[in-house]
Formats: sequence, C-alpha cells, structure tokens
Amino acid sequence: MTGTPFVSTEIATQPQLWRQVSDGFAQYGGALPKPGQRVAAVGCGTSWFMAMAYAALREDSGQGETDAFAGSEFPAGRSYDAVVVISRSGTTTEVLDLIRATDLPTVAITATADSAIVELADHTVLLDFADEQSVVQTRFATTTLALLRASLGESLRQAAADAETALTVDVDELAKLEQVTYVGTRWTVGLAHEAALKQREAASAWTEAYPAMDYRHGPIAIAQPGRGVWIFGEPPAGLLDDVTATGATIVHHADLDPMASLVVAQRVAVAKSLNLGLNPDQPRSLSRSVILD
Repeated sequence: MTGTPFVSTEIATQPQLWRQVSDGFAQYGGALPKPGQRVAAVGCGTSWFMAMAYAALREDSGQGETDAFAGSEFPAGRSYDAVVVISRSGTTTEVLDLIRATDLPTVAITATADSAIVELADHTVLLDFADEQSVVQTRFATTTLALLRASLGESLRQAAADAETALTVDVDELAKLEQVTYVGTRWTVGLAHEAALKQREAASAWTEAYPAMDYRHGPIAIAQPGRGVWIFGEPPAGLLDDVTATGATIVHHADLDPMASLVVAQRVAVAKSLNLGLNPDQPRSLSRSVILD
C-alpha cells in the first residue's frame, strides 16, 4: 500500500489517550464497578482479551471476584452485581444478544455514540475520541484497558511514558521472525492473546499465545532459531533458560509496562504486514464489526 496506514497513526496516539482517561477518570469512569462488587467482563476478539486482563487485575487488587467471558460464552443464570461489556462498534451481535437476554446491570464501553449498545445498556462509557479508522483495533482497546486500570486506582503515568518509549523501539528485526509465541501471567495473559491476534489480523501470520507456566507443557516444541517467544510481565523461574536452549529469540521488555510492550507488538504486526505487501488497515476476511444474521 502507499502512504502511512491509519493504524500506524492510531498506534502513535496511545500515550496521550492513556493519560487522558487516567487524568479524567472522574469524567469517564463513574459508571464502572465499585470495590466489593462481583463483576463479569465480556467482549469479543480484542475486547475479550481486554476483559481478561481487567478481570485478573481487579481480582489481584482485592476489589472483588471478577470473571471474563467471550460474548457467546456468558453463563446464563449466574449472578453478578455488574456486567461490563466492551464493543468498539457497539454493534457486535453476541454482546447485544447478551444485554438483551440479561436482567443484570450492564455497563457498556464503546467508541460509537449512536450504536445499539448505547440504547440497550444501563450505563455507557463513551470513548469516541479513541475510535479508529483501521479495522485492526489498537488504541481503543488499550485506552479501554487504561481506563479500567485507572478505575482500580492505578496511575497510568509511567505506562504512558513507557508507551512513548515503545514508539521508538526498532521493530525491523522482530518483524522478520518466522513465528512468534506470546506468553504472560495473570493479567498479561490477555495481552499475550491480543498481541498474537494483531499479527494474525494484520499480517496473516502464524502466532500462538499461552499462560507462561503452561508454555512448557507442549507449545515450546515449536521454538527454534528464527522464531520468537515474546514474554509479557515477569517470566516464571527457568523459562528464559529453557527458551534460550531452543535457539529461539526471546523478546522481553522488562523495563516497560506490559501495555507498552503491547504497543511494540502492534508496531511489529504492522511492519510485518507492510513487508508482505498487505494492507494492515483492511485485513482479509475482516470487517469493523461482526454482525450475524
């Protein structure tokens, strides 16, 4: 393709947007769950992975039992104090069906003001300033997670500064890796899944994602020279040595907030896509929203 992809421009705005939702939490986050509530977080694709990260962070911060589900897998009949539903377009079929079917209080996070989800949900958090032209989600997803982290009392200042650093990391060699497996622990398992999805979407690449401790229970068998293992967060004891023995390239941004490492992964996905002559803004077989009959 000619010119700069929309997705590259959108990736570069993330530090600013994370600061915006962190500093303006009172404006954007008033409807989000309070400490002590039992919560379900729901989404599809990228939104599901952000829900996974939020659920683990919320539980680990002691703010209440929190589950994450793909929109189609929400367990009917289970009781929650609030259901947080994430949908950039506000038109995702499985998420809308869930809201229609439940009597539980729902809070929707979306980028689209005039979408069906705004009409259906009990409360809406509108992040329209983080919307995207690219089909591939980047900044809406991470801005949503930044807001959810802020709702748990976290400061995003260092994460935003790290994201600025992530925008300067040389990704040329990383984009040449034949295959990458992404691993994480607790909340960064969701980030690992999201990083893998970005390469699959943007570059039609073979990627995998696992909890870091589970990686050695089979998946490590594909590690070899020319392939990579990308580690989010603190690696479990012995993992670096085991991967090193395979000859695979280890990618571990120990000095960056894991969400900033995801920014690097987004940039690698775009670079790999462009190297292959693909259009990262419009991946094959994908559309902005999955609307089912």
